[in-house]
Amino acid sequence: MSILTKLMPKTDAFFDAFEKQAALTVEGARLFKGMLDDFREIPRKVKEIKDVEHRADDVTHAAFELLYTQFITPFDRAVIHRLLSAIDDVLDLTDAATERIGLYDIQTVMPEASELASVLLAQTRKMQEAVHGLRNVKDSKRILDACKEINSLENQADSLLRRALADLFRSGTDTLTIIKWKEILDLIETATDRAEDVANVIENVVLENT
Repeated sequence: MSILTKLMPKTDAFFDAFEKQAALTVEGARLFKGMLDDFREIPRKVKEIKDVEHRADDVTHAAFELLYTQFITPFDRAVIHRLLSAIDDVLDLTDAATERIGLYDIQTVMPEASELASVLLAQTRKMQEAVHGLRNVKDSKRILDACKEINSLENQADSLLRRALADLFRSGTDTLTIIKWKEILDLIETATDRAEDVANVIENVVLENT
């Protein structure tokens, strides 16, 4: 590292962005889980989650703009881009599942959908913990433990999805309802996949910087 690089201050703005993204993702997942647990006033709840997603998009776009104007970044630009995108994807997919529930005029909730939402919420909380740890990557155990838990939760989501689809196909439900719920369940499970992507990016950052 050159003397100039050592002397140039590193901005905390990226860490602020990661943490704001993570907090909004937790909020979106919490609202989504709450909607499935109390399946009333769906249009209002769909809008609340959409509003959270819009706020997160603003954070993400501002961080992307900063990424290409900031001279010094806390770690590799490509890694920062991947992390911003992966966190953004988790909330985007949560919002997409929410939107489908509103658009498809869903009347009752599959229990497995609520279970998947619980897994997603737990992941986002662990993701928030791991993201916060990036300010001090030397505290690697705490960060890596959170990442490991995110990965474990994703495995739970995979099992839940398989069970949910098996139950759905055996239920004798009409074909249109099956198609609707399969899409919704897939979106929730894909959100858990993206949370695992976040954990993998963070894990690599920690291992490369400790």
